[in-house]
Amino acid sequence: MALTSSTREKNGVFIVDLNGRIALGDGSAELRDAIKNAVAAGHQKVLLNLAGVSYIDSSGIGELVSGFTSARTRGADVKLCNVTNRVNDLLLVTKLYTVFDIKDTEDAGVGAF
Repeated sequence: MALTSSTREKNGVFIVDLNGRIALGDGSAELRDAIKNAVAAGHQKVLLNLAGVSYIDSSGIGELVSGFTSARTRGADVKLCNVTNRVNDLLLVTKLYTVFDIKDTEDAGVGAF
C-alpha cells in the first residue's frame, strides 16, 4: 500500500498522519515532501503520527533522518508518535531512537513541544 498523508493542527502543533509503507520507491518521496512542505509553510512544531505505517525500510529511515535534519536546519522541531512495533524495532536496531524524540501517543507528542 502506497504511503498517504493528511495534515491537521492541534494546539499549535502541525500533525502529519502517515498511512501505508515507507520504502524505496513506495512512500519515501511522500514522507520527504510532507516534512519539507510543513516546514516551508512556516510550521515550527511538526509531529509525525506513524500509527498507520505498516512497514519502513532503510530508505524510509533515511528519509526520516533527512527530513529531521532539514527541519532542524530551518529551526523547526520534528517529533514522532504512535510508532508501530515494526518501526520501533528498526529504530532500536539502528540506534536512531536516540536521535528522534518519540512519544507513545499523539497527546504526549503535542504536549512535548
